[in-house]
Amino acid sequence: MSRPAAAAAAALLVILAAAGGAAAKTTIEPCSSADSCAALLGYSLYADMKVSEVAALFGADPAALLAANALDFASPGAANRILPAGLLLRVPTRCACADGVRKSVSVRYTARPADTLATVADVVFAGLASADQIRSANGLAEADPDALLDAGQILVVPFPCVCLNSTDNNLPAVYLSYLVRVGDTVQSIAATHATTVTDLSNVNAMGSPVVAPGDILAVPLSACASTFPNFASDYGLLVANGTYALTAGNCVECSCGPGDLNLYCTPASLGTSCSSMQCSNSSLMLGNVTTQPTSGGCGVSSCSYAGFVNGSITTSLSSGLQPTCPGPHQVPPLMEPSTAAIHDSYLAPSPSPGPGEAGGAVPGSSDPGASSHSLAGSLSPSVHKLHQMILILSLVFYLHM
Repeated sequence: MSRPAAAAAAALLVILAAAGGAAAKTTIEPCSSADSCAALLGYSLYADMKVSEVAALFGADPAALLAANALDFASPGAANRILPAGLLLRVPTRCACADGVRKSVSVRYTARPADTLATVADVVFAGLASADQIRSANGLAEADPDALLDAGQILVVPFPCVCLNSTDNNLPAVYLSYLVRVGDTVQSIAATHATTVTDLSNVNAMGSPVVAPGDILAVPLSACASTFPNFASDYGLLVANGTYALTAGNCVECSCGPGDLNLYCTPASLGTSCSSMQCSNSSLMLGNVTTQPTSGGCGVSSCSYAGFVNGSITTSLSSGLQPTCPGPHQVPPLMEPSTAAIHDSYLAPSPSPGPGEAGGAVPGSSDPGASSHSLAGSLSPSVHKLHQMILILSLVFYLHM
């Protein structure tokens, strides 16, 4: 979207109560329609967690979670790999319109013994939602945020997000909800996410480029947009530059970059049962490209993904003459998920939810010394220590019940 339009859409800021009497700002996008868009949540793991546990917490598919972070989603046992505490992940979500503003409202969390609204908000979900927001979303009466919740109570957990027409400066973009941490500056956040201070300030309607820990910013990430018909189940698919997305029942993997911002889709190597991926009236399979040098240039034929329609993979065959023959398509590199030792804990993991059931799995304790490697860094030591203190106090309270 254009800068003036983006500033107008993002101009409304909501003030959230924070620890120590400070106030944190979150960029809110007003809305009035029932549509939704692809968005990302920046989540810092509060404990060593399996990929499947993080995915269950947000009701996401483990392979899709790995793909969104350019982590190897097809390696054996990838869903059971352990990620270290403090790792910052991009969690794919749908940004919907609810109560007149954009928010993600698909996550359901099942309260455990010793849980409070404060620990669910500040520890389990790392400050992406506040206790007041969770209370409001569930129609709960005003109460002490440190009061114990009923074990087994199911909570809707809302997260801030924006769509802004899924564009930034008139180019495709997907927006990341980023929680500002101790030591962050607008300059460092912009540099980490390959944007500019001016762009970040405009998107978030910031009068001056100053942020404070606890603020949640909308960070525009350049992306590859799809052109699928609106009746396709994956209509509106957006893939952030340098990452992947899985679609068509995990049968198709689509990537963005690094050489250009054209969506590139191929069969996924996940061993699932899939419909045909061959282009009609052609021997080409999805993702295949053939070239034929001619005196006038290069004849190019390609088989592209055209969306998931009524449970079937649709493809599109295109042919044309180009000045030169293209080289092999380059895709973003996939990294192995980071690993760290997991330790026994008083908060042993819950069983993973069944299909279609979101949230509920709260993994074990973190290793304070665990290293982290991610797209955008890790929790600051002071925030991590605060999270540990809250968990310890919860344990003491629980043991004396």
